[in-house]
Amino acid sequence: MVSRIVKVDPFDLVVFGGTGDLAYRKLYPALFRRFLDEQLTQPTRIFSVSRQPVETDVFRATVAKSLQDISGFERAQIDAAKDFLSMIEYVAVDGNGEAGWDDLKTQLGDDPDRVRAFYLATSPDLFGPIATRLSAHGLVTPQARIIVEKPLGKDGVSAARINDAIGAVFAEDRIYRIDHYLGKETVQNLMVLRFANALFEPLWNAAHIDHVQITVAESLGVEGRAAYYNTAGALRDMVQNHLLQLLCLIAMEPPSALDADAMRDEKLKVLRALRPIDEQNIASLTVRGQYRAGSAHGSAVPGYLDELGQHTSMTETFVALKAEVLNWRWAGVPFYLRTGKRLASRVSEIVVAFRPIPHSVFGASVGAIAANRLVLRLQPDEGVKLWLMIKDPGPGGMRLQHVPLDMTFAEAFHMRNPDAYERLLLDVVRGNQTLFMRRDEVEAAWRWIDPILDAWRNSGEAPKSYTAGTWGPSASIALIERDGRTWLEESN
Repeated sequence: MVSRIVKVDPFDLVVFGGTGDLAYRKLYPALFRRFLDEQLTQPTRIFSVSRQPVETDVFRATVAKSLQDISGFERAQIDAAKDFLSMIEYVAVDGNGEAGWDDLKTQLGDDPDRVRAFYLATSPDLFGPIATRLSAHGLVTPQARIIVEKPLGKDGVSAARINDAIGAVFAEDRIYRIDHYLGKETVQNLMVLRFANALFEPLWNAAHIDHVQITVAESLGVEGRAAYYNTAGALRDMVQNHLLQLLCLIAMEPPSALDADAMRDEKLKVLRALRPIDEQNIASLTVRGQYRAGSAHGSAVPGYLDELGQHTSMTETFVALKAEVLNWRWAGVPFYLRTGKRLASRVSEIVVAFRPIPHSVFGASVGAIAANRLVLRLQPDEGVKLWLMIKDPGPGGMRLQHVPLDMTFAEAFHMRNPDAYERLLLDVVRGNQTLFMRRDEVEAAWRWIDPILDAWRNSGEAPKSYTAGTWGPSASIALIERDGRTWLEESN
């Protein structure tokens, strides 16, 4: 199967923080892949903006080297990329000051009909000042839009402050709050599985689903992000956005149409229906941990405090929690969420565990009958597995096995899965907000997260220690096993 490439009209993308890690690892490679697939049309322009003066030719060479060194493009692809590199201009601008703005305005020009997207790949404390200066210097044209990265604030109050500053310059339909998990192929397929097949949606409720697990595990530590991470932690960094957005897509009602507001209206209902977690139930519904020295891939790795360079820290590098959606569809169905650094492997997956059959007609000799489950793997090796019971082939009596119907996208479609940023960047150009968060979604997520942060802080209890290279604190196992369930990995 060959994917159909739909070209986009020429546009301008202005990347603030254009010399940062996100730009080199994700944004430039995503744009380059779209260029290689001939989806970008001339005269598209990419403006990389940062504070330090750099000659454009020097910067282009840096981008070319990063495409090869970081993203693994072949030398032949890099050699053929002169046209792509010619799209890139470097402009020195002080996002928190007045230097360079007039130069940026001159280079952009004033075409009112050209799409102009400002990508703020900076720290959140610069979102407001940059938006204000974009307006003050006359850079906000009728087709201008702004893209902001998570995390959007450290709590509900700071998020509202950022949203107010951006909203004073850009209308809500011009603001794109990006969560790259929503751009992943498997997340897109979750909606298709639910709403384009008669098989699943009639069973997608508490009568047939026993529980749901969402795991986003990283085998790496905080690496060079220790200073930032110590002010955020796993709950803010991962649960408030990525995991809650995945939960919403699983639990939401079918939207009236696949458009931005219909989708986001249904996700908002889920966030508002979450059972509150606060000081009354924090101990039984959440576990937070912090990794200590251990091993990964056969090599010794340092603990979080070693990487941070401090003796103590109350910041969690692991979170597990039990959430519940208090509505008719999901009453009584627990959603178990876990995420962490330095875990046993790098994997992001959703497990929808169906209820067991009420009675076996086969007798004890056939072996245990396991419940069906649907597994959606986001990374690595994106794909879908549906675990079923079948008869073990061959003569000699009835023997049952639990096996998966397996669809790994790369194998099924014989093509590379596009990176999430490839889809999301071009959705911004097209003006499609379906996969981006609306302001009221962000606020509802923080209303649920803030009491958890407050309860942890007021308890004074330190995060539970776990050895790097394991699946987190033993308390996270107890969290789910108290309910007679266990954490499931795809191979189980």
